[in-house]
Amino acid sequence: MAVPAVAAEAMVTSINSSMDTWDQSAGATLIEQRLVDWASGLAGLGPAADGIFTSGGTQSNLQALLMARNHATAHRPGPLPERLAGWRIYASADSHFSIVRSAVHLGLGEDAVVAIPVDGRRRMDPVALERALAQDAERGRRALAVVATAGTTDFGAIDPLPELAAIARGAGAWFHVDAAYGCGLLASPTRRHLLTGIERADSVTVDFHKSFFQPIGSSALLVADGERFAHITHHAEYLNPDRDPASPNQVDKSLQTTRRFDALKLWVTLRSLGAEALGGFFDATLDLAARAGELVQEHERLSLAAPVQLGTVVFRFEPDPGTGTARAAVDALQDAIRRALYRSGEAMVAATTVDGRRHLKLTLLNPRTTVEDVRAILDAVVRQGDALAGEVTA
Repeated sequence: MAVPAVAAEAMVTSINSSMDTWDQSAGATLIEQRLVDWASGLAGLGPAADGIFTSGGTQSNLQALLMARNHATAHRPGPLPERLAGWRIYASADSHFSIVRSAVHLGLGEDAVVAIPVDGRRRMDPVALERALAQDAERGRRALAVVATAGTTDFGAIDPLPELAAIARGAGAWFHVDAAYGCGLLASPTRRHLLTGIERADSVTVDFHKSFFQPIGSSALLVADGERFAHITHHAEYLNPDRDPASPNQVDKSLQTTRRFDALKLWVTLRSLGAEALGGFFDATLDLAARAGELVQEHERLSLAAPVQLGTVVFRFEPDPGTGTARAAVDALQDAIRRALYRSGEAMVAATTVDGRRHLKLTLLNPRTTVEDVRAILDAVVRQGDALAGEVTA
């Protein structure tokens, strides 16, 4: 985490102001709005953009899809449950689980989310998306939203944003970009081009605590047309009566009422270090991950699950082929290696399942981590794997 943000976290707690109405948080509201304008500008969303800080990427995704739902159904007749029938959300098979969870919360159900296959780089396949849209249209189903991911959890994959934006527009669907992980690229001095197409989004999730090195509780939802926040606004006489439009009450745009002044952490960090420095830190973690991927490929006992794209490295230990170790045993070995590393205190290595097979995963988000640190972890994985391979059932 950035040291200025840690110091600001203490100040946020001591101030204890709530970001709901103007009279409770005038200065804080101005700072949050300034940061929303700054982030929207980085994303290229245009002069009508607006946004709100949220508790995290999950809440941002939920709110984006809530706005998409309300926008699509606003002028349809009948009670809401009837108006929800037949809508579909399209997201890659590797999209964040919060997309399915949001569909459940919004009354659409899990089946409303159509998982689109990914290509060899684990990105959503535009051809498969078009095929799914056409098939659903024939069945009388309607496209509510297309959700592109700019930095998937496991692989850091960035879906082809320009192509998906065009397809979403053609289908009359809301285009949401979940950039909770990849938003750091907005400030990158060398990799900003990887987010080309994000400027065509209707809404964007950003999570500053991931790639802007902020303490948890520093995320935002950006919306290209700020007027669409009206789809979720509710006025209460005791809080935000609609007779006073001159007061920029942030609760008008938020799913929360009481909210912390989390924008202060990012504000202080930017004033102290600058956006270019933060982008450079993120670049350093991506350079390290790329080198880690090379180290995996160079080792005969390790194999990559997919090319390294951001800061995650998904790989597995491969026992000596001469042992004839069964597939299930090799999968079990990956978790055995993790447990051994944890017990020894050498490393805490994550795991995931890719196409039914267990893999290990490194997530590199600390710019002070070195290549030697990564090399030591990989060496420990191989050492533990060799020691444990004889214990698995062939």
